[in-house]
Amino acid sequence: MTNSRKNRLKDKGFEYLGVACSLFGLVVLAIFIGDILADGLSRIDWDFLKSLPSRKPEKAGIFTAWTGSLWILVFTTIIAFPLAVSAGIYLEEYGGNGRWSSLLEVNISNLAGVPSIIYGLLGLEIFVRIFKMGNSVLAGAFALALLILPIIIVATREAIRTVPPSIRAASYALGATKWQTIWNQVLPASMGGIFTGVILAISRAVGETAPLIIVGALAYVPFAPSSPMDEFTVMPIQIFNWVSRPQHGFTVNAAAAIIILLLITFVMNGIAVYLRNKWQKKINW
Repeated sequence: MTNSRKNRLKDKGFEYLGVACSLFGLVVLAIFIGDILADGLSRIDWDFLKSLPSRKPEKAGIFTAWTGSLWILVFTTIIAFPLAVSAGIYLEEYGGNGRWSSLLEVNISNLAGVPSIIYGLLGLEIFVRIFKMGNSVLAGAFALALLILPIIIVATREAIRTVPPSIRAASYALGATKWQTIWNQVLPASMGGIFTGVILAISRAVGETAPLIIVGALAYVPFAPSSPMDEFTVMPIQIFNWVSRPQHGFTVNAAAAIIILLLITFVMNGIAVYLRNKWQKKINW
């Protein structure tokens, strides 16, 4: 048997193995989602969304959890979006190819893979202890902003790189400055890709628990936040709290909360896919 035939058979084997692993993963995921739907779908109603936590599972709701998650996501986006996009623009358009830029690029890529609990420890030391923010929404938002900053920076740079050089050349030929070209031509052309990266980063942040637990998010909060300095809880922590309870009713509540959290994540990912496809069609056109 020739080496080329052996290589083809080896490639076929890896291909079949990959397909088998993918099918196994899909089956496991389908079983998992089906079990959650069977347990929690009947529990989802308006009362469940607007009710406060309770010791009785039939009266407990996720109002404080989803409002806390909403506060966290809004402030995380407000903090991370301008900083990350500005950093991406600087590194791609002004940073050049020097040693300093290469060092920054490598470190930003590495930061995107750092475990989330490290960002929680960093947020605890800087925002909770040094800046005296306490166990507040703002401290949690800053911790999550640190987590998603590298992801948005990388996405911003990749989106800017896909803008055709002819757009920049045409802008310069008409007498525009570098910043005018970036602001009026490059950013509008790359905004779809930037928004895609932002939404995917936020969809990751919505399911994070470790940084918020370390910063001081509570498992039981009997009120919804009304200011950035209030204490808070979020949906993943509420789910964990319910799963740890022995009563079956809390397990049903946890399943219902998981369905809502999955729905939020799927919607955000769907918006990101739509923006990416729309942006790619615009670039190809």
